[in-house]
Amino acid sequence: MSDGETKATLQRIADALERLSPIASAPADISSGPAFHWTGKTIEAIDSFAPIALDMLTGIEDQKTRLLDNTKRLADGFAAHDVLLWGSRGMGKSALVKSVVRELHIADTDIAMVEASADSLEDLPNLFATLGKTDRAYILFVDDIGFEEGSAAPRLLRSMLEGGATARPDNVRLYVTSNRRHIVPRQMAEQDDPINPRDVVDDKLALSDRFGLRLGFHAASQDDYLAMIDRYAEVHDLAYESDDALLWARQRGSRSGRVAWQYIVELAGRAGKSL
Repeated sequence: MSDGETKATLQRIADALERLSPIASAPADISSGPAFHWTGKTIEAIDSFAPIALDMLTGIEDQKTRLLDNTKRLADGFAAHDVLLWGSRGMGKSALVKSVVRELHIADTDIAMVEASADSLEDLPNLFATLGKTDRAYILFVDDIGFEEGSAAPRLLRSMLEGGATARPDNVRLYVTSNRRHIVPRQMAEQDDPINPRDVVDDKLALSDRFGLRLGFHAASQDDYLAMIDRYAEVHDLAYESDDALLWARQRGSRSGRVAWQYIVELAGRAGKSL
């Protein structure tokens, strides 16, 4: 192969690799906009951020009031808590965080949410370094957090919450959701730990204790479930029968905000409507 042919082949390979490589996106402007996503390396704007209106969330009135108040304090530059939202699936934990951000933006209160995966905790110090340089308040939102047995991530999260070397800056607070009250699962084997079973348990419970505000979300009662459907049905002009709504929940083995919304989707489909 001649030198010219070799160069041409190498150029074709380089062009092919360039096409396969993702185009690096420009860093998002975090000085404006309501919501962003942390990839572990860069911050990207969430263009389709459209949470449900806060007043549409039913059956969690106390949680709404307390989270909205805490978030407004953070936005105003006052003392505010890191928050753990824990409890039953489908009861609006993550929806509430996003709806609170939406509500404050409607009221011209400047705050933003930065969503991060639980898998990227070790990269959060880099994110904190970026957010800490601005005058804006941020919620660092980690949804559905959970840890494998033996993971070092719980200790890293504790360090962020209690002021260690990786602590979050003053203008950032962590909002974390979990199905478990204490985040880290407790194993039956802990009771038989030969070293110090009490220390093992206390070490795990200490993580949730670092959150100044802990909001519990419990399975919906029948009345709460029907109230959720009432609210959705009213807004979307849909008629329904209570017995049919309850049958829908029984068939799914639970009553929750998620199941209520799925029923509304079913009603709209039956009526030939879009949502």
